[in-house]
Amino acid sequence: MLAPLRFIWNATRGHRLTPWRSEYVRWRVETYSGMRAETLTLKSILSFAWASRWELLSYLAWTGRMERETRK
Repeated sequence: MLAPLRFIWNATRGHRLTPWRSEYVRWRVETYSGMRAETLTLKSILSFAWASRWELLSYLAWTGRMERETRK
């Protein structure tokens, strides 16, 4: 369970209190959803996260598995 939180912590570096301003998060949302990164707001990122919550949780679980594999 800590791996997803660690990923989010690292992905929002420099923008911990305003993660929707993180260049990495904007780029990820843009490449996954097709929404323009320049026009993303808190509301649009939250609606994207809610609509894609199961895919995002699956992705975070995958990052945890990959991290465990690299530590072996």
